[in-house]
Amino acid sequence: MTINERQDEIIEEFEAFDDWMDRYQLIVDYAKELQKNPMPESEKTEQNKIDGCQSTVWFSCKYEDGKLWFNGDSEALLVKGIVAMLLYVLSGSTPKEILETELYFIERIGLQEHLSPTRSNGVVAMLKQLRLYALAYNS
Repeated sequence: MTINERQDEIIEEFEAFDDWMDRYQLIVDYAKELQKNPMPESEKTEQNKIDGCQSTVWFSCKYEDGKLWFNGDSEALLVKGIVAMLLYVLSGSTPKEILETELYFIERIGLQEHLSPTRSNGVVAMLKQLRLYALAYNS
């Protein structure tokens, strides 16, 4: 499945709900899925911590067979859900795919409009870090 196909899948899930309380619940559901395969405590280091986030967020990355595999977590449930969505969309893609694909699902589901300015800045910081991993492994 491509990055865009995964983005479209998330958009379709969100379009099933008109009410933002239901959409927030969907984000929490993503967080619960992430908790089934938690980020190891050993990876929750200062080096993996994302600066610019209101809540504590960590990302780690492994490069295997030409693809990037991300792991992530947050102490805040809503943010953990956003982390889970980003991991779902990007993990398992090549660095080139990540760098060349526009991430449009966040805007399309209306998430930016329903986050505080500090949380929105945090999403930007998360995206920046994931792209930096892709840039580092792009050959």
